[in-house]
Amino acid sequence: MQRRDIIKRTAITVFGAGLPFSGALAQNRYAKYAGQTVTLNVPSHPHYDAMAKILPEFTRETGIKVEIDKLAMARLKDKQLLEMAKPQGDYDLVSYVVMWKGEYAAKNLVRPLEPYLSDAALADPAYDIKDIIPIYLENLGLVGGPKGYLPGAGAKLYGLPYGAETSVLAYRRDIFAKHNLQPPENYEQFGKLLRLIKDKEGMGALASRGQAGHQCVHAWLLHLNPMGGAIFDARWEPRFNDSVGVAALKFLQEVVATGPAGIAGYGQGESNTAFLQGQASMYLDSTLLAGLVNDPAKSRVAGKVSWALHPAGTRRSSQSGGLGLAIPKNAKNADAGFLLMQWLTSKAQDKAVARAGGVPIRNSTMADADLVRQYPEYIVFREALKYSNPDWRPIIAAWDKINVQALGVGISEALIGKKTAEAALNELVPTVKKIMRESGYTV
Repeated sequence: MQRRDIIKRTAITVFGAGLPFSGALAQNRYAKYAGQTVTLNVPSHPHYDAMAKILPEFTRETGIKVEIDKLAMARLKDKQLLEMAKPQGDYDLVSYVVMWKGEYAAKNLVRPLEPYLSDAALADPAYDIKDIIPIYLENLGLVGGPKGYLPGAGAKLYGLPYGAETSVLAYRRDIFAKHNLQPPENYEQFGKLLRLIKDKEGMGALASRGQAGHQCVHAWLLHLNPMGGAIFDARWEPRFNDSVGVAALKFLQEVVATGPAGIAGYGQGESNTAFLQGQASMYLDSTLLAGLVNDPAKSRVAGKVSWALHPAGTRRSSQSGGLGLAIPKNAKNADAGFLLMQWLTSKAQDKAVARAGGVPIRNSTMADADLVRQYPEYIVFREALKYSNPDWRPIIAAWDKINVQALGVGISEALIGKKTAEAALNELVPTVKKIMRESGYTV
């Protein structure tokens, strides 16, 4: 049964599009907060590197200063939990990973956004929240509704997407042209390509994550979902060790066997680097890579990469995830923090961060003619979003423990050859069941 104490559900209400916001009114909105400092906690991440390029404009426009506390992704949650548990924390705005949203809301650590979005003194009527890509807004922002994290009755908005992503396939069109290959439409073609490219080209076929913990679980989920698998059934009982789960793990084992050397130790950064440095002919992961591929200072493959949809298994199912922004309950300058959040995710600044190499969150940005000419991959990305799966992984508080301490251990053992795929997954079932019982999801 579903957890009883998850969080009280209330309907989500947010403002829609309005009349353009005049410069004079905008200055009045910001005047009260000029001179305040918003402290923003962010990860070391390419999207937030792009954000840093546009951030000085916010202070010029508003008079509100911004101080950035930038941490390695692995340290982010621990520091946020520490700060948000204080009577008054150091952070006015935090960037969080999608898996943390339910825990933060359940522990009353972050503020619901509806009071801000409906406050005429703060909310920009030209903001147009309906323009934000729905799957990103729902996936990153909503708590409540079905399963406690999906859109539906009782869902409530606690954050806005910023650094959201879905999965796509990048491939070296020069290598594919050399061997008269086509990007894979399905997993049967995908599997054949892995070995073919490794044998013919002598380079890694697919760059992938594989590091123990969250990273290898993420890589496995990329294949589990389109193959038709899931972590739990409708009663929160494990099904990840069924025939589909095993097939997905065996596919990932083949990715490791045919990929660049060292995949079993790769995190997202190492996987990105392997593709950017020409050590693999394909990449299946986040749309985040596009901004890096296009930067000659970071990429040896600029001008050689094309994009395709995540290959289909029994269905098409792309990743949903990434990063969002939330206001801590104990923020000192919460209103100014909201104004920064609103500014960063506005139409104008979404285009600006995209030009700086970040990932857009708005339909209007993805459809902008000038940006599409600059980034033609947006055409593929927009199509991929039709298949982005909001239930790609269970966004529940227990997931962190399952992800890192259970699945992240067993899958890694399969990737380094310590266990078979079947044994690795089967042996995890009692541990995952215990975690779910202790978390109140099953009896």
